[in-house]
Amino acid sequence: MTITDVGTAAGVSAATVSRVLNGTARVDPELARRVHSAVAELGYRPNAAAQGLARGEAGAIGVLVPDLSNPYFPNVLKSVSAVARRHGRRVMVMESDEDAASEYELAEDLMRCCDGVLLCSPRMDRTALVELTLRGHPVVLINRIVPGLSIPSVSADFYGGMTLVCGHLTQLGHRRVAYLSGPEASWANAERIRAFEAAAAFGIDVTVIPCGHTARHGYDAADAVRDRGVSAVVAYNDLVAFGAMAALEESGLRIPEDLSVIGCDDISVDDLPSSRRLTTASMARDELGRQAARRLESLMAADGDTEPRSLPMELRVRLTSAPPAASSG
Repeated sequence: MTITDVGTAAGVSAATVSRVLNGTARVDPELARRVHSAVAELGYRPNAAAQGLARGEAGAIGVLVPDLSNPYFPNVLKSVSAVARRHGRRVMVMESDEDAASEYELAEDLMRCCDGVLLCSPRMDRTALVELTLRGHPVVLINRIVPGLSIPSVSADFYGGMTLVCGHLTQLGHRRVAYLSGPEASWANAERIRAFEAAAAFGIDVTVIPCGHTARHGYDAADAVRDRGVSAVVAYNDLVAFGAMAALEESGLRIPEDLSVIGCDDISVDDLPSSRRLTTASMARDELGRQAARRLESLMAADGDTEPRSLPMELRVRLTSAPPAASSG
């Protein structure tokens, strides 16, 4: 089915069909009505890329993520794609593989072929972000707030989420806690640590253990956890928690009887029983992607604000957190 077929059915030229569908020029209302009627009758679906070119646009938005293997991001990307489709756009996704040094170049590539760009959990430093904003290209940050920089952002309230975790541990009676830290360049990781530093007010002593963002990283960090004499472990994300739990239980420790474990992100992995029993800080990742994509659409329409927006997190108390063993108190 082509616009020529639509034009024949509507009794107008293909050029008139194009003008009606792209909105690039004023068309007599009666002709426009006939075109839309023919489109509906024939089931014609316009080519989004072709429409974008007619408007001087690429008809696509770009999304840069640090790690496509992380189950955190599919829900975000799915919502972004849904918003983009409603606006006649496609989504192009690139991955930095947790390499902050490559993000700037990848973002530039997306800017060349996309109308707007979402930087999801970007690791690049402030200077690089400033340089990107100076290009005047629509950019929205996901899970990154840069004070003083006029760039829209939508982020989870990781500080608030970890404050809930600290309050939960305090109520259970924990005082010595280990935090398995995430990527050093991660803003979200820094927000978690900031919350733990404030947790001294709860009477909690948190030891930060360098770790990473994968289940393997969590598994390998288990020895360091056992050596610290803590009664609870908070992991950078659920993947790290899964890995740490596997290693700790292999060593003979019982969770949560001997050691409580808490994750972050509320990732459900159907073939891992641990994902169904893990206490974790949760947020609606689909809403995160939806709000970020909407902000980008507003920005591309030149009517978006630049105030950062923060989405609340909730604590999902399940089966891996309990009062500390008597010997750990």
